[in-house]
Amino acid sequence: MKMIFALFTGLVFGIGIAISGMMDPAKVLNFFDIAGTWDPSLAFVMGGALLVTFIGYRVVWRRSAPMFSDGFQLPTSKTIDARLIGGSALFGIGWGVAGFCPGAAIPALGTGRWEVALFLVAVIAGFGLRRLLFGQVAKATA
Repeated sequence: MKMIFALFTGLVFGIGIAISGMMDPAKVLNFFDIAGTWDPSLAFVMGGALLVTFIGYRVVWRRSAPMFSDGFQLPTSKTIDARLIGGSALFGIGWGVAGFCPGAAIPALGTGRWEVALFLVAVIAGFGLRRLLFGQVAKATA
């Protein structure tokens, strides 16, 4: 059942990305082009996502545990260090250069554009490089 809900959630996310036009890197890049062909639609997509997330968290936090786990998995560190800032900056630069964030690039694979595949290969290579440089920090739990 857990996998069915994960699939459903992914499908809803992908459909939302497609309907909003965020699979088109030009649309995303135009959001960053304030002095040129600025397109504010990304701000509306983010605002809608924040609203849904805000409401969702209010509902979920009333529960003692998630539906498919024994407890909530929350970050324990509140440290803002160079790795966090550097990773955030790298994410933003990559988003601004490529016009994709990893979450939107996955449903964009369905467009068949080679640029999307190249972007995701670069993201995966970055994950591997991080693991080589810094080692495994957190282990995934099933």
